[in-house]
Amino acid sequence: AEYMGLFTDISKMGIDISHRHKRRVHRKAPKSDDIYLKLLVKLYRFLARRTNAKFNKIILKRLFMSKTNRPPLSIARLTRMMKKPGRDNKLAVCVGTITDDLRLLKVPKLKICALKVTERARGRILKAGGEIITFDQLALKAPKGKNTVLLQGCRKAREAYRHFGKAPGVPHSHTKPFVRSKGRKFEKARGRRSSRGYKA
Repeated sequence: AEYMGLFTDISKMGIDISHRHKRRVHRKAPKSDDIYLKLLVKLYRFLARRTNAKFNKIILKRLFMSKTNRPPLSIARLTRMMKKPGRDNKLAVCVGTITDDLRLLKVPKLKICALKVTERARGRILKAGGEIITFDQLALKAPKGKNTVLLQGCRKAREAYRHFGKAPGVPHSHTKPFVRSKGRKFEKARGRRSSRGYKA
């Protein structure tokens, strides 16, 4: 009986908190060790903090992103986007790579700011009388993103996305299977031929 005072009331005891879900996948800096990218981050961190423009916050967030979340943008798609009403003489901004597209026969005069422009795309844009600037030049030219159009490539254009979704073979599935080859001998048995059980 004399030991009962040593044990506190159970209702007053603390609870053991689960720390399993505490990790938040949210980048606060780029994973890359590229010193030039880190300088751009430093610059846009300052602009995001000191200006009230949402433009700089978006640029900063995109500078942190992984390569798969910064997909390339072709000059054909870029041209199509910049043809929309109210976008003439505006500067196209892409936090990623601008690539060439041979299917586009005539490149119009474009003003572009990008992290990288491939050699062939750069040649075609400059030959058409266009202008290519870097993000540090953009910070001086349009610190609040005035007269700019912020663009990005299609994230789901990667071949890997074709394999995502409902399992291949399931009804109404358009998912691409991981098959070595397409032919008579590969995944053409049950479910694919009426002579082998059924054909879906």
